[in-house]
Amino acid sequence: MTAKQTQWISAFGLLAALVLGAGCRQDMHDQPKYKGFRPSDFFADGRSVRPLVPGTVARGHLNDDALLYTGKIGENFSPEFPFPVTRAVLERGQERYNIFCSPCHDRVGTGQGMIVQRGYKQPPSFHQDRLRQQPPGYFFHVIGNGFGVMPDYAAQIPVRDRWAIVAYIRALQLSQHVPAAELPPEDRPKLDQAAVKTKPQAGSSHE
Repeated sequence: MTAKQTQWISAFGLLAALVLGAGCRQDMHDQPKYKGFRPSDFFADGRSVRPLVPGTVARGHLNDDALLYTGKIGENFSPEFPFPVTRAVLERGQERYNIFCSPCHDRVGTGQGMIVQRGYKQPPSFHQDRLRQQPPGYFFHVIGNGFGVMPDYAAQIPVRDRWAIVAYIRALQLSQHVPAAELPPEDRPKLDQAAVKTKPQAGSSHE
């Protein structure tokens, strides 16, 4: 094979490669796909976005534990927690309560939070009989769905943290109504001392 023939073969091969390359070119800015909500004449409904198959559940969002995710047993608010209430749960509940709840309900749940002192409508005290008698599921429901002027906190507070807050609210309620006989012996003298400090002094006047 002569040098000239070799040049012709090389040139032909290069030309063929250029032709084939031009025919297969696909720039990144011109991708063969549909963009969101772009119309399509391929599907009968004219939409490129296809509807989800009925019953589709996103990964990690099955939420098949009704008690955990709704706070209910059947149609009623649950009197039970969906998991054991441990010290760690209470500490987590205290932390989340102080962040999300105390601005309205204050640190002990009397409804005298800082934004209430600035003019926001006062919520009821957690220590009134009506709320002391409500089951845990009721408080869980209110946190996730809101009540009255209180907005819902479903986006801010995950499900398990809502239950932790409910556990801490129960601890606050107990702290204000525990019978003296149920206090540890070493704590009873402290209660007596507090009573003496709050007792009016003889001869003092109160109007």
